[in-house]
Amino acid sequence: MRFVNFAIVKFSFFLVLGILTAHYFPIPFLILTPLVVVLSLVFVFWLLARQQLIQQVYLGIAAYLCFFAIGIFSYQIRLPEFQPNHFSKIILDNSPKILQIKITQTLKPDRFNHKYFAEVNAINGIATSGKVLINIAKDSLLKPLVPDNVILTYTTVSEISKPQNPHQFDYSNYMKLQGVYGQLRISSNEILKVSKDSKTIFGIAQNLRAEIIRKLERSKLEPDERAIIQALVLGEKKDIDKNLYEAYAAAGAVHILAVSGLHVGILYIILGFLFKPVKRLKYGIVLHSILIVLLLWCFAVLSGLSPSVTRAVTMFSFFAYANLLNRRTNSTNTLFLSLLTLLIINPLWLFQVGFQLSYLAVFFIVWLLPIFKGIGHSKYWLVRKTGPIVGVTICAQIGVLPLSLYYFHQFPGLFLFTNIVLLPFLTILMCGGILIVLLAVFNSLPNWLSEIYNRMIEGLNTFINWVALQDEFLFEEIHFSALKVIAAYLLIIAIALAVKNLNYQRLIVSLVAVSLILTVFIYDEFSTSTNHLIVFHKSRKTLISHKNGKKLTVYKDDLNLRYDKTYPIKSFKTAVNISHYSEEKLPKIFRYNQKNILILDSLGVFPKQSNIHAVILTGSPKVNLVRLIDSLNPKQIIADGSNYRSYIKRWENTCKLKKLPFAYTAEQGAFLIE
Repeated sequence: MRFVNFAIVKFSFFLVLGILTAHYFPIPFLILTPLVVVLSLVFVFWLLARQQLIQQVYLGIAAYLCFFAIGIFSYQIRLPEFQPNHFSKIILDNSPKILQIKITQTLKPDRFNHKYFAEVNAINGIATSGKVLINIAKDSLLKPLVPDNVILTYTTVSEISKPQNPHQFDYSNYMKLQGVYGQLRISSNEILKVSKDSKTIFGIAQNLRAEIIRKLERSKLEPDERAIIQALVLGEKKDIDKNLYEAYAAAGAVHILAVSGLHVGILYIILGFLFKPVKRLKYGIVLHSILIVLLLWCFAVLSGLSPSVTRAVTMFSFFAYANLLNRRTNSTNTLFLSLLTLLIINPLWLFQVGFQLSYLAVFFIVWLLPIFKGIGHSKYWLVRKTGPIVGVTICAQIGVLPLSLYYFHQFPGLFLFTNIVLLPFLTILMCGGILIVLLAVFNSLPNWLSEIYNRMIEGLNTFINWVALQDEFLFEEIHFSALKVIAAYLLIIAIALAVKNLNYQRLIVSLVAVSLILTVFIYDEFSTSTNHLIVFHKSRKTLISHKNGKKLTVYKDDLNLRYDKTYPIKSFKTAVNISHYSEEKLPKIFRYNQKNILILDSLGVFPKQSNIHAVILTGSPKVNLVRLIDSLNPKQIIADGSNYRSYIKRWENTCKLKKLPFAYTAEQGAFLIE
């Protein structure tokens, strides 16, 4: 770790701490004043420190507080409440309004809708700002929109729905971390006008990418092979078949489908080789660096400026700048300098999974790779060539493993084998992909080259599918909580420090870290061993689960279907650490925690029985709810997603008249019975 500038590392740490503070503990009052005060203190201490040979500690404290405040400020100014013209402040009711919106990004469509991100320029003629998600129903009469299109529509801005079942992916929160705070659902007849606005660099890049894809579609490339080229070279993954993508994930090779630092590094080497003759010119070294950095940023914009690509290009830009100044640099300095720069520009990137995994992978490669430096030393050619790949792959996997388990709950056991086979050929695939894209742009792609590349990608996909079929090496549904992530990283850091330089203090720290992770695992086992009964929400189906410690029993209305691998049961049982799972037929009366729960199906027949705590209405029963309430005197009425919506309002009104609590899972989410 020679030449490490620890000030950059500390500044980055306090900036991240400020962003996290603003995210989890939002400050409701004006934050500009304390920031100005802190910056003023930094300036005063800097003036004083210039006159002193020995620097005072107060300057360092003030500087750290400054970056902490910048983190808070840069995050909170992006919240709607701190933006005076945000569209959410104009929309005070659910009535339709005339909206002028500008398309900024095309998203992957679903079966029924085209999807876009858009900026809200005006509402009822009032200038506004803010991003929304647009769902436009597919219509053969309406051409798909492109970035920089401006549409005028008369519709309602609605909230993005929260998850309706526990431990499900929160799409609403995910969109907020993209800066998106509302959505539109539009049909073609609600679009009053479509026009073109002034072009933006991002719009030009997306339209260029779309045009390249259209030209690739006219080539002899097969759909699956073309989708891989689009992912490798253009960063466009939406055309990849779902099953193929899952195969790459199971094989531990999904990172090659997302344009990242690995791809940027390969492109950097290619460009460095191609522009090597430029160095012979006067000021050739400067021109060489400028050309490479400029083309790398063009590639980043063309591929959509994903966090991992932006991180990599920023790092290489700093490397190039240091080389121009003929200054020694360090990968750790450059890594944290890029982190500091990008988070000041957009603090929301901190919460994107790709951003987190990208930085962790690079940091652990830089930090841990010296431990594995002896792997490639051998008299055998194959060992010398594969040794560095093994070292880099292991370091990266160590760095991302805890976070990957937390987000994806699976571990590909053959990741090392997959990367040893794939990484040497990735350069060939990228070079071939870039060549094919360039030839396709100029309508000069020969069929024989398409056939060769088809065979190469087909061979790659065959290998990936074979690896993915080795089920015994794919470990799925791994429960890994946030506490386990923290404890795991502390353990990794403690062990790495001990391996680098073993002494008494580091040995004690390692033992404490081992004790901590064991404590976390014990606590996790205890905290997930609770008991409860949940009425899940699932459209047109009834699902009720009984959790008893680490055992989960799901009661269902259809014995022909299994739910352990599908929504919403799969993610739920992983999140609550279930080890024993079973499914049974839905009973008529369920007894839980000394409470009788009646499940009323479509027949609407209920027993003449008292002491009913709750009634669960399923399958739209034709029942006189007033008579049922008078007869059974329940404490709660619950309706799940298997009921007609037309029945719900009537039942809700009846419960209001009877002053009885009524819950509908489609509106209130899954219902928990204590």
